[in-house]
Amino acid sequence: MVERVSVIGLGAMGAPMAARLAGAGLSVRGFDRDAAKREACPWAVERFAEALDADALILSLPNSAVVEAVTAEALATARPGLLIVDTSTADPASTRRLQAQAAAQGVGFVDAPVSGGAKGAAEGRLLVMLGGAPDDRERARAVLAPLARAVLDCGGPGAGNVVKLINNLLCSAHLLLAGEALRMGEAAGLDAETLAAALAAGSGRSGAIEANLPAWVLNGAYDSGFTLGLMGKDVGLAAALDGLGPLAGATLAQVAAARARFADGEDFNRLVDAAWRDA
Repeated sequence: MVERVSVIGLGAMGAPMAARLAGAGLSVRGFDRDAAKREACPWAVERFAEALDADALILSLPNSAVVEAVTAEALATARPGLLIVDTSTADPASTRRLQAQAAAQGVGFVDAPVSGGAKGAAEGRLLVMLGGAPDDRERARAVLAPLARAVLDCGGPGAGNVVKLINNLLCSAHLLLAGEALRMGEAAGLDAETLAAALAAGSGRSGAIEANLPAWVLNGAYDSGFTLGLMGKDVGLAAALDGLGPLAGATLAQVAAARARFADGEDFNRLVDAAWRDA
C-alpha cells in the first residue's frame, strides 16, 4: 500500500501535484535541485536522500537525461518494493531501459506522462497515459487517482510515452492549422473570434480551436504553463518513432521554424502565431 509519496521536480506540474496528493491524505515530500522551488513548496525537503524515504516517487522532470540521472541516484539506495512513477514526457527507449534496470532490483517503474497542464494538475483533472508491467500499472493507479480525471492503460513499458508523444505531435499540427485558418479568415475580412467560435461548432473543430484559442491565444494570455521548447522536444521525440508520414514531417519542420522565431521559454501556443501573424 502506498502511503508515503515523494514528488521529484517541483515546477509548474510537480508543485500542484504535491499539493493534490497532500490534500488526498498522503504523506508527501518534495524535492527540487532549485532552492527557490523548494522554498515555495511546504512539503519540500533539503536533500534528495530524504525524499527517497517513500513508498513511491513521482517524477516530474524536463527530459530523459534528467530522468535517467535521478533514477540512477534513486536506484543506488532503493529498497525493493519502491514504485517510481514518471510523469515526465520522455524517450520511450530510455524509459524501457530504466524499467528493466528497476525491475532487476525489485523496483517498479511506470511511464505515466500527463496531459492537462498546470491547471489540470491543481484541480486533479489530468489525463494520464500509463505504461509498464501490469502489476506496476495497477499499483500506480492508486497513486495517480488524486491527480487524474482518467488513467488510460496504454500497455507495456514505454507505451504511455509513445501515446503522449503522438498526442503532442497532433496537438502541434492542430495549433499550426488553427493559425493558418485564422490567417485565411482575416484575409477574407473575418473577425478572428467570430471565426474561431464558428469553427469550434463545426466538423473541423479540434482541441486547439475549442480550448487553446479562447484560453491562451485570442485573449493574449499565453500562460498555459507549457513552453514551446518542451513542445519542440516532444515533437522531436515523436519524429524518431517508426511510421512518420509527410504531414508529421511537415509539422516537425514548422515547429522548428517557430522555435527559430520565438524563444523556447515562450508558451507553446505561440505555434498559432507562427502560422497566423507576420513576424
